[in-house]
Amino acid sequence: MATEVKVPALGESITSGIIAAWNVKDGDYVEKDQVLYELETDKITSEGLAEVAGVISLSAAEGDEVEIGAVIASIDESADAPQKSENSDTKEDAKAEPSEEKTESASEKKSDAVSPAVRRIAEEEKIDPAKVEGTGKDGRVTKGDMLKAGSSRMPAEEEKKPAASAPAPAKPASSGERTTRKRMTPLRAKIAERLVAAQQEAAMLTTFNEVDMSAVMGLRKKYQDAFVKKNGVKLGFMSLFVKAVVNALREVPGLNAQIDGNEIVQNHFYDIGIAVSTPKGLMVPVVRDCDQLGLAGIEKSIIEYANKAREGKIGIDDLSGGVFTITNGGIFGSMLSTPILNAPQSGILGMHTIQERPVAIDGKVEIRPMMYLAVSYDHRIVDGKEAVTFLVKVKQALEDPARLLLEV
Repeated sequence: MATEVKVPALGESITSGIIAAWNVKDGDYVEKDQVLYELETDKITSEGLAEVAGVISLSAAEGDEVEIGAVIASIDESADAPQKSENSDTKEDAKAEPSEEKTESASEKKSDAVSPAVRRIAEEEKIDPAKVEGTGKDGRVTKGDMLKAGSSRMPAEEEKKPAASAPAPAKPASSGERTTRKRMTPLRAKIAERLVAAQQEAAMLTTFNEVDMSAVMGLRKKYQDAFVKKNGVKLGFMSLFVKAVVNALREVPGLNAQIDGNEIVQNHFYDIGIAVSTPKGLMVPVVRDCDQLGLAGIEKSIIEYANKAREGKIGIDDLSGGVFTITNGGIFGSMLSTPILNAPQSGILGMHTIQERPVAIDGKVEIRPMMYLAVSYDHRIVDGKEAVTFLVKVKQALEDPARLLLEV
């Protein structure tokens, strides 16, 4: 008896996807709930699990675009699981082997069991999967485990490496190596489509201001240890910016609205999207009801969504329904930029890198940690006065955090 492996429904707006990787080979014996493949769509990347155990026969290849509901493999349930041949001689030989050889054998066995995505990360990040603790089924190392291992490596490990000698002159590429061509992923194609549409369909305009981060940085320094001890997470800048944005949206509700045909839809809730950079492109998971969450709740939600996005486990519901977006180009060193609207939203706030600059304070020049802020808005429903007022409210809340408590 053979069970068909079909592409599952992932949301009303998702009609197809591309098989990014098969984690098994044609003819392999698979266990129930084993990860078979990774499917990449224009919104999310998901994993397909085996519904039954048996020998799998693949009918679609990596890189194929498949429709929702399409049959991409079948599993023969009547096939028996492969038996491990063991005898006394083998056991005795194994006992006699040096421990180093045993370790190497186990390492090779673990490496052979990893998925193509894990092998790709292992090659790029120079991480041995055998040395990574797996959280998947039967201790299998997942893509998330590899990403976590790569991000947790200490700078000290890099410092221990001997200084590299001067790089050798690059060899000129042959005529066939001057360029490479690969198919755009559905997610990257959708991002491109949405960015172009946002610029073509909205009357987008950007206004700028700058904020003195002294008060926020002093607040974090004073209460960071107590905050971590109580909540188990650090107090970051983003939660404070989210609260400042919620406060400003209450004062200037025009930016908490959107156009739907010939109507203006006014939102009365505060679901804020946080732009997250992932290896597959930019994603904007949404933190729900930020007006009701405390700073710790916002920080925990951001960390959870960021991890899910980078591990490719984020769902379509996690990306839907935001009323406003915050993007932080400052983590990459951006000093100033004009963020593009995340349609159908009417506003997006751009954060930038913090730099110490001389500023005039009460007639005196002082060095302060300054950040440029940018808010892009849809001028069809948001007037310049509203946008400027909104940004001033954000600035005031960050320079005087007590405003966030008093909501003024």
